[in-house]
Amino acid sequence: MMTSRRRFLQRGLAGSALLFQPFLLNRVLHGAEPGDNKKLLFIFQRGGNDGLNTVIPRGDSEYNATTRPTLYIAPGVGLDLGNNFAELHPALAPMMSLYHSERLTGVPGPGNLAVIHRVGYANQSRSHFDSQSYWEKGVPRDASVRDGVFYRQLAQSMDLDAPDNAFVAAAISSSQIEALQGAHAIPNFRRSEDFAVLGDDGGKFLGELPSVDAPVGKGVRGLYTSPGSLPNSRYAQLVKQTGQSMTNTLGTLEEAVAQGAYTPANGAIYPDSSFGEKLQEAAMLMKRTPVRVVGCNLSGFDTHSGQGSAQGDHPELLADIASGFQALYLDLQDQWDDLIIVTMTEFGRTSRENGAQGTDHAEASTMFVAGGGVKGGTYNCDATTWADGDIFSKRGRYLARRTDFRAVFGEIFTKHFGNSTALLDTIMPGYSLAADDIPGDFETLGIL
Repeated sequence: MMTSRRRFLQRGLAGSALLFQPFLLNRVLHGAEPGDNKKLLFIFQRGGNDGLNTVIPRGDSEYNATTRPTLYIAPGVGLDLGNNFAELHPALAPMMSLYHSERLTGVPGPGNLAVIHRVGYANQSRSHFDSQSYWEKGVPRDASVRDGVFYRQLAQSMDLDAPDNAFVAAAISSSQIEALQGAHAIPNFRRSEDFAVLGDDGGKFLGELPSVDAPVGKGVRGLYTSPGSLPNSRYAQLVKQTGQSMTNTLGTLEEAVAQGAYTPANGAIYPDSSFGEKLQEAAMLMKRTPVRVVGCNLSGFDTHSGQGSAQGDHPELLADIASGFQALYLDLQDQWDDLIIVTMTEFGRTSRENGAQGTDHAEASTMFVAGGGVKGGTYNCDATTWADGDIFSKRGRYLARRTDFRAVFGEIFTKHFGNSTALLDTIMPGYSLAADDIPGDFETLGIL
C-alpha cells in the first residue's frame, strides 16, 4: 500500500502543474432548500486603491488641480452618477451598463451596481499585510482569528465533512487567498486544466469507489476508501478524508475541462489580461461545477508614483475591473439573480498628491457590489452625507470612513446568503461589539 501511495504522489506531482496547497474539499450545502444556489465572486484590489479617483467627489471643492496637480480628473471627463455630486473615473465606463441597466436590458432603473464610498474600519492600519489580513478575516486587529471570512461563511452554511461531493469554493490564484483559508483548505489554481491534468487515462488513475463487486475499489479512490488502508494509524481517517477530497476535486475539474473550450455567453468579452483570464475561469467554474464562492486578486494598486489621471497605470487597472464586471454580467445572466460580485481593498490613498505624482497609504476607499439582487446607486458620496472638504476629514490628510466594511459583508451574508443576524458574530467574531461601540459605522446601507 505504501508503494502505491508513493507512486500516486510522484505521478500526481510530476504529471501536472498542481499548485498543491493542503486541500480538503468544501462540500455541497447540507440540507439546503431546492434552488438555493447563492454564489459570490470576490475581487481583492491589492495595494490600496485610490478611492478618490475611482469615485470622484465632484461636489467637494477640495478635490481640485491644486490638491492633485497631475491626478485631477477635470469636470466633464468623469462619468456622471446621477446625483449631482459623484462621478466614476472615465476608465470605468463599461460599469455604467450595470449601473444603468436600461442600456442592456431595456428596463429603466439604477441597475444592479452599488457604488460605495468611504469604506474602512476603526483604527485603520496602513500596513498592506495587516490590513489585507483584517479584511480577509473579517476581523481587524485580532490575531487569534485564523480562518478567512468567506471560509467561515461556508463553514456555517455547509457540511464540510460530507464524503461525496465536489468543491464549493476555489481561489483563482497561484497561492491561497486568506479569505478562503480554514481547517478544510480550499483548492487554488490559475487554470483548471493545469490543476486537473492527469493525462489521457485520468479516469483510470482516479479509479472507482468500493462496491459490492469491488470491495476495495480501484485507483486513487479505492486507495483512500479501502477499509484496510492505514489500519494501525491514528491519522487514518484524516488521510482518507484528505485523499477522498482530493480525488473529488480532481474529478470535478476533469469533468469541467472535458466539456471543451469555454465560450462566454451573450457576446461577453473578458479583458485581454491575466485578470480577464481569471474572471473567465471563475465564470466557467460557476457554470460547470457546484462552486459557490470564488476569489481572485488584481494587484498593482500601490500607486506611490506615476499613478496617472485619466490615463496611466491606475486607469488601466480600473479598466480591467470595469470590463470584467461587464463581461461577468453578460456571461452569467442565467445566474445573475443568485450572484454577488464584490470588490475589496485594504485602504485608500492620501487625498493630496505626493511629490512623485502618486499617492500614499491612507484610510477609506471604495467598494463595488453587483448582482441581480443589488439595489444600484451611489452610497456615501452625495451632498447630504459629504460636507465640503471631507476629503481631508481624517487628520487633515485622509478621507475618513463612513461605513465599516463588515457592515457591507454583513448585508451580503444576511440578505444574499440568508444567514440570521445572530450568526454574524460567528462569521465575523466581535461584530456586535464593534457595532455597539460605533453604531454609525454599521448602519445598513440597503444595497440588497
